Amino acid sequence: MSLNVNEIKLGVIGCGKMASAILGGIVKNNFLPKENISVFDINLEASASMCAKYGFEEALSIDELILNSDIILLCVKPFVFREVILEVKQKISDQLIISILAGVKLEKYNKILPETPVVRVMPNTPALIGMGASALCKNQFVDESYFDFAKKLMKNCGEVIETSEDKIDIITALSGSGPAYYYKIIDLMAKAAIKLGLDKKQAYLLSSQTALGSAKMVIENDFDINTLIKNVTTPGGCTEVGNEVLNNSNIDEIIDKTIKDTMEKSIKLG
Repeated sequence: MSLNVNEIKLGVIGCGKMASAILGGIVKNNFLPKENISVFDINLEASASMCAKYGFEEALSIDELILNSDIILLCVKPFVFREVILEVKQKISDQLIISILAGVKLEKYNKILPETPVVRVMPNTPALIGMGASALCKNQFVDESYFDFAKKLMKNCGEVIETSEDKIDIITALSGSGPAYYYKIIDLMAKAAIKLGLDKKQAYLLSSQTALGSAKMVIENDFDINTLIKNVTTPGGCTEVGNEVLNNSNIDEIIDKTIKDTMEKSIKLG
């Protein structure tokens, strides 16, 4: 199947923060014409607000949205999945569903919507500023043109990787929940500097910018962490002392447990 992006009509169910982040990226990058995007939310104020902001079409029901869409972007809360998907089932034909619902496995879609192509996405909140990290997997009914479209769609709000569904729970722990853990580290480093006498605003700015710059250095240097650490560390210098503190602590075990426990919770939710 060949897709002409400029002719694709995208229907979005759910107008929360992640939907706004994805759609904001689409508009910013002119990925789809605004008039080809329609949205629906049970909270009509939310959908009306999004339409007013971006110039989308507002659908007044899921039925109306599906009948006028080629691809459905599902952005509702996981706890209303069954209610929404049963409504979707009434009108859907051969449309692709792109789902960002955490914990809702492809198997659940396959049972309710047999032979419907579904791409599952695990995004994260930095998508709100175009710095997201998204992982995509698909069921057996998704052809390459559909999957390519889904990847390009998510690329509008950050980096994208293709994965298999058995890795999604690990990815949930690493990048889905990961921003919260990096925020904590940024916070702890800033607070340590504040205790020693640094101004609060300066401490948080320096801690945050250091994290941002370090992450960019990792990506641009082919993820060679050890060389980057060595480049910062002068023998007998300040960084070496800090490295020794970290190396002699149980920080490795703490991080391992954080990711492992988060992954196990994701598995249980699924």
